[in-house]
Amino acid sequence: MKLYDYFRSSAAYRVRIALNLKGLTAEREFVHLRNGAHREADYMTVNPAGLVPSFTDGDMTIAQSLAIIEYLDEVHPEPPLLPGSAADRARIRSISQQIAADIHPLNNLRILEYVDKDLGAGSEGRMTWIHHWIHAGFRGLEVQLANDAETGLYCHGDTPTLADICLVPQVFSGQRFEVDLSPYPKIMEIFDRLHALPAFADAAPGKQPDAE
Repeated sequence: MKLYDYFRSSAAYRVRIALNLKGLTAEREFVHLRNGAHREADYMTVNPAGLVPSFTDGDMTIAQSLAIIEYLDEVHPEPPLLPGSAADRARIRSISQQIAADIHPLNNLRILEYVDKDLGAGSEGRMTWIHHWIHAGFRGLEVQLANDAETGLYCHGDTPTLADICLVPQVFSGQRFEVDLSPYPKIMEIFDRLHALPAFADAAPGKQPDAE
């Protein structure tokens, strides 16, 4: 197995957590997004979209972090990242996609560069954009996690799931961009509990070999 990784990519961060939770080790190749390595010909043959992460297992290549994680969960089922009934798994996927589809893509590097440079918003406009969309996503998520009986120590129950794998990198991103996260006590309670677990702590951007 091989993971094409970048330390600051939230999506790659998710896959690192999943590998750690599964007790799996993958070869790592680091694709530096800031210097354009993701657009070089060698990497474009791996992932024509020019995004990270990408993941190979034998002759198979998978893009998109949630697809990679669900593949790992099917091939290496213990511990399960989508446990329980069909309703449980649907809730876990719903929380995961709120983050991975509705919050994270709007603050991805290529979007931020477009807002900053192409739209002429500059660094101040870029930060306003980031803060707006993190707050827009976290407001609803906070209410759901605080009020749903299915929320336990973590986003769903008392063992980490795909939802938690998505939550931690998104909170880290909010902290990195100095978003005021105090309006989200349930999110932060779950984040703090998760970040104390070695599988999550060891996947953090600052602990990666390519960290700057």
